[in-house]
Amino acid sequence: MTLIIILVIVAVVIVAVIAIYNKLVRLRNTVKSSWSDIDVQCKKRYDLVPNLVETVKGYASHERAVFEKVTQARAMAIQAATPAEMARAENMIRDTLKSLFAVAEAYPELKANANFMQLQSQLQELENNIEYSRRYYNAVVRDHNILIESFPSNLVASWFRFKQADLFQLEARETERKPVKVSF
Repeated sequence: MTLIIILVIVAVVIVAVIAIYNKLVRLRNTVKSSWSDIDVQCKKRYDLVPNLVETVKGYASHERAVFEKVTQARAMAIQAATPAEMARAENMIRDTLKSLFAVAEAYPELKANANFMQLQSQLQELENNIEYSRRYYNAVVRDHNILIESFPSNLVASWFRFKQADLFQLEARETERKPVKVSF
């Protein structure tokens, strides 16, 4: 009787370890897949940005510094390999695109250009998709990291050398943390 109880306990432990291991593998692969989704969206943006720059260049050829910064930010983002590097590159792209659109604001005929409007619309849609992809990635990473840290799954994770994944975080900026001042 004691042998049967011991065998049942061992069987339950083995089944639990297998279940936890499979869940860790599933979450690790989901983390990789969701990171790939961010890459896909960013690649679309990196392909779109040169078209946007060329369109604006036609109207504002003397704004060379802005165009160089956009090109540099794009190159930095393409080379990013980790979430931290990607976050730094994303900050740079966001800032340079703001500068690019500020230049565009100075040229009313550019704002009326259908090609520019279409590119700007596509870029906005891509930005929304990238934001969604980042949120999904961070949610999956959170679940993955919680499972790695929680008992008893932390034992299985350490036995099989599962590592925590990095969240995708943009650099915090003091100006973005302050309340927005609205005045009319």
